[in-house]
Amino acid sequence: MKIRRCRITALMLSAALLLGGCGSTAASGGNSGNNSAGTDVTKDKTKDAADKTKKAPEIEGLTYESTMDLTYATEFDVYYYKDGYKLIDVHEDKQYLIVPEGEEEPENLADDIVVIRQPTENIYMAATASMSLFDAIGGIDKVKFSGLEASGWYVESAKEAMESGAMTFAGKYSEPDYETLVDGDCDLAIESTMILHTPKVQEMIEDLGIPVFVDYSSYESHPLGRTEWIKLYGALLNKEEEADTFFDQQAHVIEELKGFENTEKTVAYFYVSTDGSIVVRKSDDYIPSMIEIAGGRYAFKDLKNPDSNAPSVKLTMEEFYATAVDADYLIYNGTIDGQINSISELEAKNELFSEFKAVKDGNVWYTGKNLYQATDTVGELIKDMHLMLTDGDASQMTFLEKME
Repeated sequence: MKIRRCRITALMLSAALLLGGCGSTAASGGNSGNNSAGTDVTKDKTKDAADKTKKAPEIEGLTYESTMDLTYATEFDVYYYKDGYKLIDVHEDKQYLIVPEGEEEPENLADDIVVIRQPTENIYMAATASMSLFDAIGGIDKVKFSGLEASGWYVESAKEAMESGAMTFAGKYSEPDYETLVDGDCDLAIESTMILHTPKVQEMIEDLGIPVFVDYSSYESHPLGRTEWIKLYGALLNKEEEADTFFDQQAHVIEELKGFENTEKTVAYFYVSTDGSIVVRKSDDYIPSMIEIAGGRYAFKDLKNPDSNAPSVKLTMEEFYATAVDADYLIYNGTIDGQINSISELEAKNELFSEFKAVKDGNVWYTGKNLYQATDTVGELIKDMHLMLTDGDASQMTFLEKME
């Protein structure tokens, strides 16, 4: 059902009252990581037999046919039903029923299942990490609205689409331009988990008749699990074959990286939040997995998030110091907090950094803002980390740069 424009004025007034002065919490956005030291993270994380044979949800009026085959991803499933219906089950969040073009929504559908009607052609992409996956399956033309200005995109196809006018800036995730979305017949908003910090925004988008899909790929525990979300988007756009082909290519790249001997050097991956706390990745996250595959050991061997399954964990500087002060390497996550280029800038955030072994040895590196948009090329960061750990040629790195 197309959006009724008459509702937007009241919703805009509500937005002004509810969102005035609200900020966002960066700790839950951005990247994630994987296994503790000593674990073989390169082996396939194939779902166990019990999960593979998990019974598909029964939907009145639909006939189940098959389940999408997944190798690494554990945060979603896709179920196929007769006549082109598909059910996406995001385990941390909701279920989404894809209704094919020309078909009707099943009667008596559970209220908590979100309906997405095909064709999805006017998408608002606020989950910036998902854009590269759309690009990889030839789906950029389905994205009409962007949560970033053209200058913020490192995905060239997205940048070119915005510069040509094929894609329009419709406000960032926390402050969308509701009128632009309504006037442009937006039929789906794809959000990252950052939207969880502004739930009223999600409610207001949904009140306009626009379904909201939340991407939980950052919760995956293996780097290829995050990339395997391309299969979910392939199902959304009826591009399963393109998605399978691309994913198989990326899996082959990771397979070729399995031969790295572990150096036993320790690495801490982090950033400093605006409140002075240190944000790291829990131990069973995909960034620690990359460090292990590259031949290193993640400094935090058994770190969990005490509050939720979110991939980021906040520590006090004292807690971070206790574990990371002797780490061989520090990698500063510039995708969230913003890029810092020098050790002096790092020390300005907290003078205790001057006591860290990696700082004294000059082994401090940082990632640029382009890393989080590169969901489609996880192998490049692993290669960078391997070069870092083995004193390789830094000029061959894609995402890492050394702090001076």
